[in-house]
Amino acid sequence: MSRYDSRASDPGSYRRSDAGFGGGSQSYGRGYESSSKREAEVGADLDGLTLFEKNFYVESPSVVAMTESEVEAYRRKREITIEGRDVPKPIREFRDAGFPDYIMQEINKAGFVEPTPIQSQGWPMALRGRDLIGIAETGSGKTLAYLLPAIVHVNAQPILAPGDGPIVLVLAPTRELAVQIQQEATKFGASSRIKSTCIYGGVPKGPQVRDLQKGVEIVIATPGRLIDMLESHYTNLRRVTYLVLDEADRMLDMGFEPQIRKIVSQIRPDRQTLYWSATWPKEVEQLARQFLYNPYKVIIGSIDLKANHAIHQRVEIVSESQKYNKLIKLLEDIMDGSRILIFMDTKKGCDQITRQLRTDGWPALSIHGDKSQAERDWVLSEFKSGKSPIMTATDVAARGLDVKDVKYVINYDFPGSLEDYVHRIGRTGRAGAKGTAYTFFTAANARFAKDLINILEEAGQKVSSELAAMGRGAPPPPAGHGGFRDRGRGFGGGRPWS
Repeated sequence: MSRYDSRASDPGSYRRSDAGFGGGSQSYGRGYESSSKREAEVGADLDGLTLFEKNFYVESPSVVAMTESEVEAYRRKREITIEGRDVPKPIREFRDAGFPDYIMQEINKAGFVEPTPIQSQGWPMALRGRDLIGIAETGSGKTLAYLLPAIVHVNAQPILAPGDGPIVLVLAPTRELAVQIQQEATKFGASSRIKSTCIYGGVPKGPQVRDLQKGVEIVIATPGRLIDMLESHYTNLRRVTYLVLDEADRMLDMGFEPQIRKIVSQIRPDRQTLYWSATWPKEVEQLARQFLYNPYKVIIGSIDLKANHAIHQRVEIVSESQKYNKLIKLLEDIMDGSRILIFMDTKKGCDQITRQLRTDGWPALSIHGDKSQAERDWVLSEFKSGKSPIMTATDVAARGLDVKDVKYVINYDFPGSLEDYVHRIGRTGRAGAKGTAYTFFTAANARFAKDLINILEEAGQKVSSELAAMGRGAPPPPAGHGGFRDRGRGFGGGRPWS
């Protein structure tokens, strides 16, 4: 008996996929393998494996009634772009997804008003059982876009037997993101008693091993520690039928491609794969072509790199030696008890600036990859609670860190790519809130000036004459000229910052 059979309030509302393993006999999208080739591979690889259910979507009457012009207008309004064959219409209300009562109760409890754009289009796609590429910025609601269909998927599969590995596997680039995903999985899976665990390095293996040996339906993992668990035979991936790669671009940036390939090679080929990324560089696309078959693709906003328009971006040209004094003056202006996140390039710099700030009486703590997991957890809890409202961080915190009400982001060091700049400043201005990002920009960063100007202009931000000159290849002006100004007056304290 499947978990779904024993729990769903209306089993007839879901139907088994007619498409078999390949998701149907349609021809595949650009660059992806043909259906006949895929089905031949699958047939050869599935000796002894049980068929599984993955198509649970039936359009609600209100979605069926939407005309093509209404669908186009809705997608335009919410900046949804789609690719693929037989793409389902978006849903406009939670009830249109056809989720079972136990999931609807959790949605209502969470107080959500309407689906985000990625959920609106992503849920019908994921519930159909087809592979999916989702491109959306962090903070867009993508975690629930794949977790809620995952819960439906788990409840439709046979319950775990002793020795079984997970049914759902979510791969994430960082410990922080993995922990956050598990918190959501725990919250929304509780009503159907779905067990989940988080597998990541930097902490003792014992509790993670015990979770795996007891049996969990959902595993959220960073690639390195998961491979360790697989090689030690603490778990296996034979039952995985729903695979999620979250923040695929970040995982490739961090050099995880070999580990990802090794993990995916151990998962049955007729799985459903959901591939999420905030950006779409060639490396991410190439990996998707090898792992996904007949995928839908949904893009929220533009595929071009751009910043959240709710963030006020302020850039000042400074010299390296001026940075710390400038930071102190800025903190004096803006410090009002709100959370302030300061990004550094190096772990050493992070620790040094944090020590200086604490010596000067500022309530700062730091987080980076060399900290133990226990210390990272403690620093995050102090920051989230507001007990230590200033946190310095390396790029380990730039993606996946979901702290509510970060009012200011400060780029003490400019990052090594414009993608990382967008992700760093995206820690503020989340979930409809406004935020401000301050950036120190030095002559050493001049190669980024032109692209940074494009990001600022696209978001309707003011570009200083000094930065504009650097974008044209002119020598940088005397550093520190002008300071951060807001229409001629200082920010927060009402005085110019120079």
